[in-house]
Amino acid sequence: MTRPVIGVTVSRRSGWRIYPLVAFNIWLAGGRSQRWQAGRPADVDAVDGIVIGGGDDISPDFYGGEFVTSARLDPDRDRLERSLVAAAWAQNTPILGICRGAQMMNVALGGTLHQDAYKVYTTSRHVWTVLPRKTVQTAEQSRLARLMGRKGIRVNALHSQAVKDLGDGLVIAARDEGGMIQAVESIRDPFALGVQWHPEHLFYLRTQRRIFRALVTAARAYRQRNHQIGAVAEEAAADPLPG
Repeated sequence: MTRPVIGVTVSRRSGWRIYPLVAFNIWLAGGRSQRWQAGRPADVDAVDGIVIGGGDDISPDFYGGEFVTSARLDPDRDRLERSLVAAAWAQNTPILGICRGAQMMNVALGGTLHQDAYKVYTTSRHVWTVLPRKTVQTAEQSRLARLMGRKGIRVNALHSQAVKDLGDGLVIAARDEGGMIQAVESIRDPFALGVQWHPEHLFYLRTQRRIFRALVTAARAYRQRNHQIGAVAEEAAADPLPG
């Protein structure tokens, strides 16, 4: 069976170094990837799942926030990713959001962000590292908790923004020790998960590889379902009308 195809959005600034890591994790999980970025073709209909990757801050224009002069913005990427999330959500295409991608999932579904989350959550541990030096607690009965197989998980952290008000159809899947939201997920099938950390850097941890495996598994099921629907439609079209 051919590998399901996952579209991966990346920054025009840092995509050259981030995309290979995400692609590697998708390959380990049994999928293959396509690189998407602003200014290049990106079509949800051509893939079986999508990853909204990390990188630039999201413009406050997209969720009614205040402009921060220190923020690094890419409005073209914002528009691309918001449209991709909306399209994927509408047609039940599996979605994984990574760091900025989790925030974009939330914003695209009508949610808002804390632009400087650590000023709000002053007791949250502020670390900036690709190493798993931060502990987050998964929500009971969440998809993420079932996926991880434990409540407390060690993650990395490379963010300043975080989810504030939840987007439509999302629930909190994890928080850190200070209460800051660290993961969101869909309340319905299929797979839609956004994590505030970077699991692509943690491929040496089995728990983090499960995130990509869950995405690829959902993408494979999505493709099979679409093929079955297409086959039924073709069969119906080929049958002559009675009488």
